[in-house]
Amino acid sequence: MPYWKLPFKGYIDACGEGLSNALHQTQIIKYKPVEGPICFISRQINSIEAEARYGASQMECLCLVWDLEKLHHYLDGTMFDVITDCNAVKSLLNMNTQNRHLLRWQIYIEEYRGNMTIVHKFRNIHKDSDGLSIWNLANTPENPSLLPQEEHHIEGICVTNIGTEFFNKVKESFKIDKNVHIICQILMKDFKDPSLSSKLDEVWKREYDEGRLHLLD
Repeated sequence: MPYWKLPFKGYIDACGEGLSNALHQTQIIKYKPVEGPICFISRQINSIEAEARYGASQMECLCLVWDLEKLHHYLDGTMFDVITDCNAVKSLLNMNTQNRHLLRWQIYIEEYRGNMTIVHKFRNIHKDSDGLSIWNLANTPENPSLLPQEEHHIEGICVTNIGTEFFNKVKESFKIDKNVHIICQILMKDFKDPSLSSKLDEVWKREYDEGRLHLLD
């Protein structure tokens, strides 16, 4: 069980498969300080979002941000160390970057600045978190650390207000070219003169006869 007056240690790790954190705490057991696990969390990389395209340093920084979000109820207001094998995580707080992901993450972790110490140590002490990131829990509702994925990702929406005058001018411009004007008439829904195609130049007539021309209205 966690003891809220004592500091925590979070061993974080990320790889191309997933993210993980092993949250530890040193408590006095039988008059001796013993470090042991409080909880473990892991999840798969979100393949629909941009996560799958992150480099190793970005992935490790993402892991830190995700861990702080998921374990906020443990870490809020307490002192804790973040143990990582990636130097980029250690410099994230003071990193001068134009990368929008890193800038957003810097802002997010700012509230933990006074309580958090990021410590870089070599990989061989990350055995539990290494295993969790590689053999991670599936990103499903059964995983308490689920990150929901959007099935329909909208990149942007453009809204415009163009009156009928604009489209009328576009239609008028079709009359400048004889073949374009004829094709537009032929492809209109209310077209009544099938012989009009005979007035097309040979190349245009062949394209029309082969069904290569369509009017998108």
